[in-house]
This record gives sequence, structure tokens and C-alpha cells, in this order.
Amino acid sequence: MPELPEVERGRLIAEAVGIGRTIRTVRCRPDRIVFCDQSPATVSRRLKGRTMTAACRHGKQLWLEFDTGPALLLHFGMTGAVHGYDDESDRPKFWKIELEFEGGRRLAMPDARRFGRIRMRDDPRGEPPISGLGFDPLLDLPSPARFRKHLAGRNGTIKGVLLDQSFAAGVGNWIADEVLYQAKIAPDRRVGELDDGELERIRRRLGSVISKAVAVNSVSAKFPRTWLFHHRWGRPDEASTARGEPIEFATVAGRTTAWVPSVQS
Repeated sequence: MPELPEVERGRLIAEAVGIGRTIRTVRCRPDRIVFCDQSPATVSRRLKGRTMTAACRHGKQLWLEFDTGPALLLHFGMTGAVHGYDDESDRPKFWKIELEFEGGRRLAMPDARRFGRIRMRDDPRGEPPISGLGFDPLLDLPSPARFRKHLAGRNGTIKGVLLDQSFAAGVGNWIADEVLYQAKIAPDRRVGELDDGELERIRRRLGSVISKAVAVNSVSAKFPRTWLFHHRWGRPDEASTARGEPIEFATVAGRTTAWVPSVQS
């Protein structure tokens, strides 16, 4: 499932393709699940002829702003992405919307499993779903004091809190597991039991893991070889980290969780 780094990669693609260009043609598939608020015909009509001025992101939410009218808000769901290309022959399979700009450059969002959503918003930051999100760890990682304040009153598992989009927008399953592995914190620890030093380790690793993933454009082969990420998929028997530490798998906060008991406590 796309997490913050993958959505940031999509934002950069959209920015490179569309900024300063006027939309010549809008093509929308007649999918009223993905087009969940406005009809595909309405989206197409309201975008044609507008000039793209910005590509923005908060957490897993990406939106495109224009010279006039509402923004186009894209959520990737499980299989969505943004593709930029020049020729119709490169149009991705399962595309839901395609913007063709003057000069021939194109942007499309495919979504094979149809868990993504396409919306229009007059004030993206001030309206749901973005208005209900927590801080963005890449754009606005809180200070230690603010981080503790955000956690005040929460007493779920730390894994569950990290996955809560109203706390930290954009954190998904693998990022939460990676952060807790590197912070040496067990995923089922209760937030209220963590001391200030442990919370600071989590905060720092939250920032560093996401920053590194974004810096390599979310190309997982470029993630450090010591990361848990490379050894967590498929729940393999006798899985271990690059350091030889045994990995165990459990269900925490309703999600499959990879963790290293010899390191995390």
C-alpha cells in the first residue's frame, strides 16, 4: 500500500509534468466508486482549460491546485499512483483519470483495486479528509515537547497510535514497524508506559526513516541494508535481519507486525 514516501514521489511527478501548463483534455473512467463525491463528468468539465499552479501533499493525500476553481484531490488507496508520460501508448493499465496538458504531456492515476479516491475540494487543507489528519512527519515533525503533547491522553499500543492518521499522517504498516525496530521499542507497548527518552527515540526515527525513504525517491532497493524492511515481507520462516537478529510476526493493532524481540523491549 502506498505510504507517505510513495505519495511524495507522485507529487514530484505531478509537479514536474503539470506546473504552469494548461489542461487541454480530461479523460475520466465512469467509476463512481473511485470518483466518490463528484461524477467523472463533473470533474472533467471543471478541470478542462485550467492551468496547474501547485502539487501539494499532506500525509497520503495528494492534491493539484489550479489558477481557478477547486483542487483535484487524489488518494491512492492500496494500488494507486501517479504516472507522467508523453504518449498515449504509455497510458497505464487501470487508469481512472488522465490529464493531457498543452504540449502533449500527460498525468494519470491508475487504481487496479479501486480503493483509491478522486475528489474536488475548494479548500483542501480546511475540509475533510485532510482537515482531520495529524502532523506530516516530513513537512512538520513536531518538537519533542509537541510530540509528547500530541500523545497526551492516548494509551493504545504505540504501533496503533503510529498508524492512526489523526496522529501522524502518512505512516503505514512498514514505516511503523521500521521506526519501532530502529527505536528499539516493542510494538505492543502502551503509549502511557513510555518514558520521555523512549518517546524521543521514536520521534527521531519517525523523521529519519521517512526522510531517507523520500531522499531515495521511495526506491526500496536503495533503503539501507540494515533496515527491517528488506526482511519483513511474506512472513518467511526463520526470518532474520541483516545483523542476524530473529524476526517474529504478530498481530498488533489489527495489522501484521514484524518485530525483533532481542532488540525491541
